[in-house]
This record gives sequence, C-alpha cells and structure tokens, in this order.
Amino acid sequence: MVIGLIGSGHIGGTVAKLALDAGHSVVVSNSRGPETLSELVERLGPGARAATAAEAAAAGDIVVVTIPFGRYREVPVEPLAGKIVIDTNNYYHERDGRFPDIDSGETSDSETLAAHLPASQVVKAFNSIHYAQLGEEGVSRGTEGRRALPIAGDDAEAKKVVAELIDSFGFDVVDAGPLAEGRRFQRDKPAYGPRFTAETLKEALAQG
Repeated sequence: MVIGLIGSGHIGGTVAKLALDAGHSVVVSNSRGPETLSELVERLGPGARAATAAEAAAAGDIVVVTIPFGRYREVPVEPLAGKIVIDTNNYYHERDGRFPDIDSGETSDSETLAAHLPASQVVKAFNSIHYAQLGEEGVSRGTEGRRALPIAGDDAEAKKVVAELIDSFGFDVVDAGPLAEGRRFQRDKPAYGPRFTAETLKEALAQG
C-alpha cells in the first residue's frame, strides 16, 4: 500500500519507517513544505517521497494524521473522502488551547477530527505509545509477551485494515470499540503509556 502521512514529526517519521520495513511506500508531508523534508526522505530511503499535505492525502491508500490536535482544521477534507484515516493525536490543552466540548466529555479529539472528515473512516491508533518504543519494540506475531496497542473506530472494515497494519509493525491489537471509546486510552488514562500485553491492555481499558 501507499501510506500517506500528514505530519512528519517523531510519530510520523517512525510510522513511515515501519511502513517501509513492512513493504509499503510512503508519502510524507508537513506544514512547511516538501522541500523541508529532504533529510527525512534521505534517511527513510527508497520508497519514500515528500509532498504537500493534500498530495499525501490524495496518494495514500491509508493516511496517517499526526499533527498537533489543535491544527486539525488544516487536514484536507476532499482528498481523504472514502479513505481510512489513522488519527495519532492527543489533546493537550496546554499546547492546543481549550476545546470546551472535549473538556466537558461531550466529544473527544478523534471524534472532532472525524466530524471534520465526514466521508472518511477514522481509526484512533498509535497515540498511547512513545515514538521510540513504537520504533523499537515490535516483534513477530506469536512472540511471548508481545506488546499490544489499542485502536478505536466506528467502521469495522477500517479497523481490520489498521489492525493488520499494526500487526505487521510487530504489535498485537486490542479493539477498544467505537471511536468515542478512544478516550479510554488518552492522556491520564490507565491504558495510556505503559507497556501492556493484549490481556493486560484489556484490563487497563476497562478501568478507563
């Protein structure tokens, strides 16, 4: 597949490397323009190219949104219609500003992005693990103690595709349920941060 990335920071660069290692190609982008990504593309190697955010969105079979949540309105809408979008974001009010609907629990960061992308299938993933651990801790399926990552989303087929991608990166997957349940593995929740196996992750999600 082609994996498009809107945002190419620590998480974006790590996901791009994992995707290349799994046999996919990647199109990376950021807010400053593709010419600023030459060093990352060179480091990633064959199969990687830089583009604008709109071009990365159009090119990707799956598109990863990995920019600060407060800038979610910058995510292009039309090129992502009908596509699976992986949302890696976390809402940090210190960085993003206050969103009263999220603070009150009426909605969540991923649901806010999904409302911005009404024709896309948004799946929350990769937000509960440090980028260095994401890049280093993947192991083959069936390895004892394999680390598990949570996902949430409203489209079953989209979640299946994302789960298969995460498995190819070296991690088990626990489906937390609909996109609204993504709040169970956000900041300050038991499932956010620590290393879990599939069984212990289910327990942590239940506590959230």
